[in-house]
Amino acid sequence: MHTISQGMIFAAGLGTRFKPWTDQHPKALAVINGKSLLQRNIEFLQQAGIFQVVINVHHFADQVLKALQDNDGWGSKVLISDETDALLETGGGLKKAAPLFEPTPLVVINSDILTDLDLGAMIRFHIKEAPLATLAITNRVTSRYFLFDEENNLCGWRNTSTGEEKISRSVDTLVPKAFSGVHIISPELLPMIRQEGKFSMVDVYLELAKTNSIKGYDHSYSKFIDVGKPEALAQAEALFP
Repeated sequence: MHTISQGMIFAAGLGTRFKPWTDQHPKALAVINGKSLLQRNIEFLQQAGIFQVVINVHHFADQVLKALQDNDGWGSKVLISDETDALLETGGGLKKAAPLFEPTPLVVINSDILTDLDLGAMIRFHIKEAPLATLAITNRVTSRYFLFDEENNLCGWRNTSTGEEKISRSVDTLVPKAFSGVHIISPELLPMIRQEGKFSMVDVYLELAKTNSIKGYDHSYSKFIDVGKPEALAQAEALFP
């Protein structure tokens, strides 16, 4: 296998940091220079040859479905994982969507991030290294970090604002890196998720990193923005014309 043909976009969140837009709309449909975040991420996956995508929906799910229908999935085959009954976070959302995936690796991305990272290169790295998962990371400053050893193996997590730390494996040097919300997941990982209901992929990765290889892929050279708050819109429009 030298390529990956399926992806998942997390588009279910309430987007509470993104009010007032999210009082009336899902954050995934916020528009950057004439294109919604959802369209931009579908096209981002297409650039790497991924034309089959699972999208989870919860908040204003009907608007997401209508946008996909009106635009014919922007050229991709879209499968919907319906979370309208209960929002499951990233881990629970991935677990619920698992029956929709083929038994091959998949690229997962948060709908509210924009990046020009070379996804094809990240896919080649994942296939060559063959970890359970590869996480896109950068050197940017944030409050929550994944912690890696010097070979970019995941070893833990740290919240610098609360001082909380979770260590999966102890090494002499822990290198903090910021997670970009883009990950590649091997099919073997899905049945290993023991958590139930609503939970984060961060907890899954920290648990699995104790005995398995979870790799970081550093793309500090590329453009990246988390369109988490309304004030990020102007920045995003400047970065992504």
